[in-house]
Amino acid sequence: MTMSRTRLVMGNWKMHGNLADNAKLLAGLRAGAGSIASGTQLAVCVPFPYLAQAGEALKGSVVAWGAQDISTQKQGAFTGEVSGAMLKDFACRYALVGHSERRSLHAESDQLVADKANAALVSGLTPVVCVGESLAERDANQVMTVIQRQLAPVLALGADAVNKMVVAYEPVWAIGTGRTATPEQAQEVHATIRAALQAIGAGQVQILYGGSVKAANAASLFAMSDIDGALVGGASLVAEDFLAIAA
Repeated sequence: MTMSRTRLVMGNWKMHGNLADNAKLLAGLRAGAGSIASGTQLAVCVPFPYLAQAGEALKGSVVAWGAQDISTQKQGAFTGEVSGAMLKDFACRYALVGHSERRSLHAESDQLVADKANAALVSGLTPVVCVGESLAERDANQVMTVIQRQLAPVLALGADAVNKMVVAYEPVWAIGTGRTATPEQAQEVHATIRAALQAIGAGQVQILYGGSVKAANAASLFAMSDIDGALVGGASLVAEDFLAIAA
């Protein structure tokens, strides 16, 4: 990792949490954030109903917060959708777009993901663009083809836009399964992503790895030259586990 790219460790709570458990988790993050490695950024992406709670608990701390999705629309008759302006009302910094679960369970297309990333930028949010292949695609040696296809409409937004984003590589077969890409496997894909970013003049964008990241494997992943941090699922639900990844 070059000196100009800081490390970012971001938690994705997915559809977990309640007010009582969140309060303990957020308090733990706030209290322990001082123990993380110098220069490391911390953030959590929480379910929409808990953005106010997260914002209140983390206000003034080094821990940023964000949402797990965003609408492409600014306002209107879009029942169930949440706009970027609404997220900004809760002082969100980040919005996840294109998480593999959104792509698979909600049939989100590569273009829709790019449109959501653009909507986040328009609202002054940092989109975290998730890309990654399934096990079948990896077994068919299609990893790079899939990643480049997913990135194409995002890169088409241009360098000015992409330079304000974060990219997260999350091999679908390693999410919540306990299986993790080896550091070398992850680095190979991160290097391909980096090359695609460099080709449009956005080579310093942070690229996170997501997929069963834990304290036990974080250091070896972070040692890779193009891995700038992690998008953490299960381990982000326990303050000490999440902080240990960033230590």
